[in-house]
Amino acid sequence: MKIALFALLGLVFGTIGGAALGIGAGLAWTEIFKTTDFEGYSGMLVFFTFMPGGAMIGGLGGALLFGLMAARDDAIAVQPGPPAPNEGRPGK
Repeated sequence: MKIALFALLGLVFGTIGGAALGIGAGLAWTEIFKTTDFEGYSGMLVFFTFMPGGAMIGGLGGALLFGLMAARDDAIAVQPGPPAPNEGRPGK
């Protein structure tokens, strides 16, 4: 259950982050390649092509990353183990 919840959380965060990166990539594309702005063409290119593509890639990547992190949680020690018997006592 924890893995599924972390995967959904990764999906949400990845989608938001991917959409933001997609917008940035689309704006860079329109500046680098001098896309025409006639009747809002460059804006439609950014928001109908780059943003959804970035959101899809980011959502899948985030869900996969968070799901793998949650699945590997049992192999990673989160809390320190008990101290050694003589730890902290000088002279013994």
